[in-house]
Amino acid sequence: MPVTEVGTSDDLLTELSDWVKLETPTTDAAAVNRLMDIAEAELARAGAGITRIPGRDGFGDTVIARTAGYGKPIVVAGHLDTVWSHGTIERMPYVVHGPRAHGPGIYDMKAGSFLAFHVLRSILRQRVATPRPIVLLLTPDEEVGSPTSRWLIEREAAQAAAVLIPEPAGPGGACVTARKGIGRFVMRVAGRGSHAGGAFEDGASAIVELSHQIIGLHRMVDTERGITLNTAPVWGGSRPNVIAPDAGCEIDLRVASAGDGEAMEARLLSLSAKTPGCQVTVEGGMNRPPYSETPAISALYERARDIARQVGLALPKQQRGGGSDGNFSAALGVPTLDGLGCPGAGAHASHEHILWQDLAPRAALLAGLLETLGRD
Repeated sequence: MPVTEVGTSDDLLTELSDWVKLETPTTDAAAVNRLMDIAEAELARAGAGITRIPGRDGFGDTVIARTAGYGKPIVVAGHLDTVWSHGTIERMPYVVHGPRAHGPGIYDMKAGSFLAFHVLRSILRQRVATPRPIVLLLTPDEEVGSPTSRWLIEREAAQAAAVLIPEPAGPGGACVTARKGIGRFVMRVAGRGSHAGGAFEDGASAIVELSHQIIGLHRMVDTERGITLNTAPVWGGSRPNVIAPDAGCEIDLRVASAGDGEAMEARLLSLSAKTPGCQVTVEGGMNRPPYSETPAISALYERARDIARQVGLALPKQQRGGGSDGNFSAALGVPTLDGLGCPGAGAHASHEHILWQDLAPRAALLAGLLETLGRD
């Protein structure tokens, strides 16, 4: 059992509710920074060493909190941004119905980031000794691919003994030991515009060409190998009586291996037009490498499962198609355990919720990991 007293789920939910009511859309740096301010102040008061990295490119700041100690640290990384725009709290309010606590971003992933913050604060306040120093990263832009925080995550992970990611737990409280890699691309088609009635044969429809390309993309899907592609949104043309001179789409690629990521990226970037008079260009690339379960990750999972039993939790494991910041650390070869946040459902959906009575046990699990990793 962990030494750290993490409190009750009721108490944790009370404080977490304040985080949920403070909306933090990724695209509003000032809003994200307001929650960063709260977390930074609390951790500093508890005795953490604080580094705050100013945001750039329209995103919020990153807060890094450290404990004293020697040797390679345990890094915990969570994000404070959500996919929800301002005003969502009005139509999708924070509310508790029995075992479920609802609200925008509560599941993905304010509950998990709050747990990481709360556990570190509790360890510091109670002066609990840990075998290794702890580094907590709170980042502002995970929901759009971590464009400004990736370098910080990779920098800290490269020096770490292990990385813990409190993204939402899966069904049955499952943690995550592998994730697919993600690629993002934009396809643009240039056609030749003309009058759809008076000069039909003079035109070259970018929409017709895009349709051929989308069908071709769908044929690249290979679910047995874990390769999927999705095209959305799709756009093109201006009026029904104009042959479309332009069209395009965004492409989401998911792969299970780094080799497939490289091959699919090369394939997409080399696509060419099938329709005379049209040109196709594709831009983009892999932005999250695959995260594969290794023997070291399996060992880390077994350690977590033992602690989970002690605090009364089952801890199954799963692989996920969605990416997280754990992809970055795992790709560096650093043992990474993900999905350590709170169970629930509805990420990015109107029924988003957590099973709030699991808050204290999940906090105890995280505390137990931080108290024992490195104590061999």
